[in-house]
Amino acid sequence: MRKRNAAAGNALRIVVLSILAIIMVIPFLYMLSTSFKEQTFVFTNPPQFIPDPATTANYEQAIESSDFVRYFLNSLVVAVIATGLSLLVSSMMAYAFARFQFRFKEILFRVLLLGLMIPAIMLIIPQFILAKNLNLLDSLLGLILFYVAGSLALNTFLLRGFFESIPAELDQAMQVDGANAWLRYWKLALPLAKPGLATATIFTFLACWDEFTIALTLTNSPENRTLPIAIQLFAGQGNNAVQWGLVFAASMIAVVPVIIVFLVFQRYFVQGLTSGAVKG
Repeated sequence: MRKRNAAAGNALRIVVLSILAIIMVIPFLYMLSTSFKEQTFVFTNPPQFIPDPATTANYEQAIESSDFVRYFLNSLVVAVIATGLSLLVSSMMAYAFARFQFRFKEILFRVLLLGLMIPAIMLIIPQFILAKNLNLLDSLLGLILFYVAGSLALNTFLLRGFFESIPAELDQAMQVDGANAWLRYWKLALPLAKPGLATATIFTFLACWDEFTIALTLTNSPENRTLPIAIQLFAGQGNNAVQWGLVFAASMIAVVPVIIVFLVFQRYFVQGLTSGAVKG
């Protein structure tokens, strides 16, 4: 009887999760479908989930439009460099919080976490003034530095838990063999914290790749704009009639790097969410 109830519970759980998954996937599939439609078939009633006739004109127009490739490369450069720098700095900070004893350690860690409680939109004006004073306005370097600063708190929180889960005896053994703090961090802690690093990589890359508000505020010239700005410009080209096929085609192109990053690191993603975040 107990096994039958457990089986029924599992079946109900699978059905509910399947329904929720379908509800979440439908908007993405509709966006994919619309990206292959001509403008006149976008708002047909009933809606067409399979484009008829299908066309790749929206993708061709998006790629051939001026500066789209530049915007894509700008986003790629900013997201990759910001993610790499953020992981390097936050992992060193997390290792210090996990392995070393120093005055006000817990107070400093909690002050760092306060950054997670402040809505990003409230920091726009201070960030603009700071960027202006540091001559970082309208530059990719400015975007990279602000994206790194914005991701440090969450990444440090995630990675500290992983480093604390590594047995201290391993650190002590390497220390006896003459390894300094950098070698213990680089050759011991980082390889054992792959799930945490993968999780932080996905979160940071996604946040940098999709970020719109800071990019719109801090950049002005077409040479330094990023992909979310380009998609917003596509939406505004139709004046009263937005070319949704073109907008969705550009959005589908923008999704590709995110999917690639997730597929590369998804092996460790679930493990990272269920262990390091809880321990942190």
